[in-house]
Amino acid sequence: MIFLILYLIIVSGNVVIVTLIITDPHLHSPMYFFLANLSFIDLWLSSVTTPKMIADFLKDSKTISFAGCMCQILLVHFVGGGEMVILVVMAYDRYVAICKPLHYSTIMSLSKCFGLVLTSWTAGFVHAMSQMAVIVQLPFCGPREIDSFFCDIPLVIKLACKDSSDLEY
Repeated sequence: MIFLILYLIIVSGNVVIVTLIITDPHLHSPMYFFLANLSFIDLWLSSVTTPKMIADFLKDSKTISFAGCMCQILLVHFVGGGEMVILVVMAYDRYVAICKPLHYSTIMSLSKCFGLVLTSWTAGFVHAMSQMAVIVQLPFCGPREIDSFFCDIPLVIKLACKDSSDLEY
């Protein structure tokens, strides 16, 4: 019950932040634009694994299917990679605001902000695809279930039918 309450607080808090930034015209600046995107990404990131964890607390079988595992890996790396890049973008935005205040509005134009957010999503996608390309090509045999609510690459590599010690990190 505690995790469900915390999850609902996280989701509702991020929805409120995104809604407030979109609806209030005073918050239509690059800093808040990036903050809204970060809240949107956090909304997705918290929704990838937390519902499965909460559901597993209520049932005896705590496994995840192979397809569910692949989907979870893809989403975690896609959204997590995008979040890392958006944090770098936010740091760049603050750098420009502090170090070049007179040029800030020309450097951080609306098109530049959209381009930086698109770059963060693209980087997250490329990161996720590079991770998936490694594990999708492995031959799998035996049980195709993971004994955990959270699925990550090292757990999937252990399911491979061949020696995969060179892939482990």
